[in-house]
Amino acid sequence: MSTSFYIWDAQKPDDFTAWESLWKSWSSREVFAHPAYGPLYQKPGVRFLCAAMITDDGSVLYPFYLRDLTCEDYCPARLGSIYDLCTPYGYGGPFCWESADRAKLSEQFWFQFNAWATGQSIVSEIIRFHLFPESLLPYPGEREELFRNIVCDLTPSEEELWMRFEHKVRKNVKKAQRSNVTVIQDAKGDRLEEFLRIYYGTMERREASDSFFFEKEYFKQIEARLAGQWTYFHSIHEGRVISTELVLVSAENIYSFLGGTDASGYDLRPNDLLKYEIIRWAKQQGKKRFVLGGGYGGEDGIFRYKQSFAPAGSVPFFIGKRILRNDLYQQLVEAKKIAFVQSGQEWIPRARFFPLYRA
Repeated sequence: MSTSFYIWDAQKPDDFTAWESLWKSWSSREVFAHPAYGPLYQKPGVRFLCAAMITDDGSVLYPFYLRDLTCEDYCPARLGSIYDLCTPYGYGGPFCWESADRAKLSEQFWFQFNAWATGQSIVSEIIRFHLFPESLLPYPGEREELFRNIVCDLTPSEEELWMRFEHKVRKNVKKAQRSNVTVIQDAKGDRLEEFLRIYYGTMERREASDSFFFEKEYFKQIEARLAGQWTYFHSIHEGRVISTELVLVSAENIYSFLGGTDASGYDLRPNDLLKYEIIRWAKQQGKKRFVLGGGYGGEDGIFRYKQSFAPAGSVPFFIGKRILRNDLYQQLVEAKKIAFVQSGQEWIPRARFFPLYRA
């Protein structure tokens, strides 16, 4: 069997082109595996790489960040150049396609990948897995369920989808329609300023962490680098946007990404109508699923609201974690403890945080 294994760097033009070419050959073309997606979150001391394998029996794309641990103050210089891996925000992992024997493909891929990782002195790996395991290689490390996400299956007819909504959703959609709320698609970002006004206001009300207050340039980068992989939807009332959502678009699935609702428009139920019209649009585009995501704290009010659009659509969200160099891992944990003691603090890492030395 012919097998080619590569490590590509999204910042190198030739690698970017090869990565994008393989991505385009994949029928699912998940946005999270595109070489322009990871750089949206890239920080100093981090490279966005992809392990790729092309064989006679399938292909693999595994995008990840390579993080330089020598950038961390607690990392002892005697350990030399060492790194760890994590996947970007969203849904990732080792995507695979067109394989008749995923177990064999997995064995081949991880053998090649682990050999590369050993040569790079990679300490640990953490993956935010895609929700649909059939699109991923089996994982040799530990899988841990964090929480659940809501996925709306778009294969039923529009009438069936409507009847699957909870009664309150159908009631709210009708109220919004009676109130002359309309929904428009904005595939060019023409109303970005209005989106930002509502999005930032929503994040402030929810007391979201600073990491969710993306600057305007972040959205402009999405628009410029991920052509065809995004679109906005806006609920309009009397000429004004009162609810809005940025949707990421893959070949088969779409993803509720970022958005919000103007508090002054709550009574008009514009977000129920917005979700309904997004579902209708995705259905008409031939998409298979609409991923609404999860809550902020497990099965909270946000989670239950999303579930009202797909009551049977709760699916588990897993992370994967591996220690690749236990000797280095333990030395980093000890170094982190010592750094806290020397600064006069007690180190009490959050339970189950991984990797522990980054807690």
